[in-house]
Amino acid sequence: MSILPMISSRALLRVLLKAGFKIVRQGGSHIRLQHFRDVTRQTTIPYHNADIPRWLLNEILKQAKFSVKEFLKLLKRTR
Repeated sequence: MSILPMISSRALLRVLLKAGFKIVRQGGSHIRLQHFRDVTRQTTIPYHNADIPRWLLNEILKQAKFSVKEFLKLLKRTR
C-alpha cells in the first residue's frame, strides 16, 4: 500500500504554492509551476475535478524535487 494519499488537484496546488512554487502559465486544464528560487524545480499539474492518481502524484513530486516525507509534512500544515 502506498503512503501517498489520494488528493485533489486543488489541494496539491495549495501545497505547492505554500512550498514556494508560482504559477508560470496555464494551458487549458493544466497548470505549469516553477519554484521561485530554483528554476530547475518545475512541474505541470492537471487541474480537473477528479483526484490525482498516486502514480501521477509521485511523478509530480519527482519533477518538483520533493521527497514524500516533505510533501506529507506540508500537506498536514495546509489542512
